[in-house]
Amino acid sequence: MATNEAVRWGFRAALKVSCRPTVTGLENVPAAGGFIVASNHLSFLDSVILQALMPRMVHFFAKSEYFTQPGLKGRVMKGFFESVGSIPVQRDQQAASVAALDQLVELVEAGDGVGIYPEGTRSRDGRLYKGRTGVGWLALATGMPVVPVGLRGTERLQPPGTNRVIPHHFSLTVGEPLQFEHLGRKHPLPPRKEATAQVMDAIAALSGQERVEQYNAPVGGSQD
Repeated sequence: MATNEAVRWGFRAALKVSCRPTVTGLENVPAAGGFIVASNHLSFLDSVILQALMPRMVHFFAKSEYFTQPGLKGRVMKGFFESVGSIPVQRDQQAASVAALDQLVELVEAGDGVGIYPEGTRSRDGRLYKGRTGVGWLALATGMPVVPVGLRGTERLQPPGTNRVIPHHFSLTVGEPLQFEHLGRKHPLPPRKEATAQVMDAIAALSGQERVEQYNAPVGGSQD
């Protein structure tokens, strides 16, 4: 745990020096117990940014390929992602997606923080797309608070289609937690849709993005 915190602290310091981000609302993150972070998604770097800047560790899923690269570079990459709380997942398989949600339930019920992007994939045009109901299912299945987050400007750190990181100012705003009824894993679809809609409304208020009432489709099979 100490090593994990050291990595998070180091990346947080690097972000603050290079990007001078505006970060507000961290007091809205619960001091104890499980919680769910629900954020808009603009950049490949969003997960590690949230993992570094949040006051508590937040577990996000990451492509399994990030943990299986060969050689020294692969070991460094795996060590970094594990240290900031990332979890490998095969996101191109339906069975793996179901298992991933079950894993999030286990983590949040154990008192950890977990992160989810309701849009499912990055927004390539800066607009906020319709939320998929996984976040609503997770909130109702666990009864844990959902902490909405609005990111602005992170797409400028690594423009889509490039591997180059460009230091640039961005903002991270954490909203007040949303609390939903604990209905367990098996619950009707309407309350799940309603919970998801409330989460997306909160994210939109924080991010200031234009809304799109359709699902965002991944580009080239990517789920980042």
